[in-house]
Amino acid sequence: MIRFAAAIWLACAGVVAAQVAEPEGFRGEPYRAPVPDTLAGARVVSPEQALALHDQGAAFLDVLPRKRRPDDLPKDTVWREPQHMTIPGALWLWDTGYQDLAPAEQSRLENGLSKATGNDKSAPLVIFCRADCWMSWNAAKRAVGLGYQAVHWYPQGTDGWETVLGRDLVTAQPVDP
Repeated sequence: MIRFAAAIWLACAGVVAAQVAEPEGFRGEPYRAPVPDTLAGARVVSPEQALALHDQGAAFLDVLPRKRRPDDLPKDTVWREPQHMTIPGALWLWDTGYQDLAPAEQSRLENGLSKATGNDKSAPLVIFCRADCWMSWNAAKRAVGLGYQAVHWYPQGTDGWETVLGRDLVTAQPVDP
């Protein structure tokens, strides 16, 4: 009760919670946690700005991980991969936002960035996953490191697209670029 009262007092007094600092490298577990307000070398965009970029034809890249069949699931058990919903027109580059990438994921990211931008490193691209998800921050940081000059990081991702903008999501298809 004391913590709750203190939180209300701080909010009423206009005290802002501590900002999350950008790490020097890439962020690991937990990936679902408050994210920074900034990303060096990229532009952070609001839901409204993301929608404007979408309407202008910018490439959208979803980096939310793919849910695979559990290794310990008995072989005779039917497995249906859960449906993943994304922003219309987005390319789903699953598993490319982890702190450390295996060569296959690094290749998926590089090939996806190239495909999405038509090999034009100055073409605008928007990288996202879900709200408060470090996966998109990591992937956008990698895109900046690979020389992409118009990287837009959309930290509210599909959550903001659906709840803030009231826009529909579509079923993502896991295709290797």
